[in-house]
Amino acid sequence: MLEKYNEAAEFIKSQTSLSPKIGIILGSGLGNMANSIEIESNIDYHNIPYFPTSTVSGHAGRLLIGKMDGVEVIMMQGRFHFYEGYDMNRVAFPIRVMKMMGVTSLIVSNAAGGLSPNFEIGDLMIINDHINLFPTNPLIGPNIDALGPRFPDMSETYYRKYINKALEIANNKNIKVHQGVYAGLSGPTFETPAEYKYLSIIGADAVGMSTVPEVITAHHAGIKCFGISVITDLGVEGKIQKVSHQEVMDNAKQNEENLVLLVTELVKAID
Repeated sequence: MLEKYNEAAEFIKSQTSLSPKIGIILGSGLGNMANSIEIESNIDYHNIPYFPTSTVSGHAGRLLIGKMDGVEVIMMQGRFHFYEGYDMNRVAFPIRVMKMMGVTSLIVSNAAGGLSPNFEIGDLMIINDHINLFPTNPLIGPNIDALGPRFPDMSETYYRKYINKALEIANNKNIKVHQGVYAGLSGPTFETPAEYKYLSIIGADAVGMSTVPEVITAHHAGIKCFGISVITDLGVEGKIQKVSHQEVMDNAKQNEENLVLLVTELVKAID
């Protein structure tokens, strides 16, 4: 498997003169963040050896390499989900390719359902921990020692220095942010009221269908992770309404300007 990661990484490197150390993954409805970078290379996923293809509306399926306010980044405009039928090795594949390319920091964004009564649609939540409720784990199977240890420690999965810097940026730029725990479920159904209640009881502040496998994979490989959610619907008792994927994408755009500003400033701070 390591050979496939290397082959994909070498192909991507052949398409660019840049050597980004920061990776960014864009969630549902957040593809416009790609407009914030000066693109040097634009690669369709289906052209990259062994890469999956994105099948979900709102996920463009392109790998972008360029500069965000002068800082070199590699950006996934569209991710892969377990509910699309991909096994965890396929979901994790791009993260391991980034590792082979020399990426040392990963910024992950997503659209999420809010479970805290303090949340409103459009709010930003910095992820400070997660709960893995997927039926499997991307590290199941033979461990690839060249990537990371058999039993990775998860006591600081989301890098505290990046969280603190993001909070400082938000305060300086007058951007409203929350902190909280993200629960990752397989989907593709949105949650029932009883499931929302259960998730809240076990300590989750937001819920979605991505991010957790990517972050587990990155953390295992020694990549420092930062995660942020845009609250696109509410799973709070008394506020639950019918929701569609289109509404999630539309609601994700409500605060995209502040999200782009926060991520851009964080990228510069990491650099």
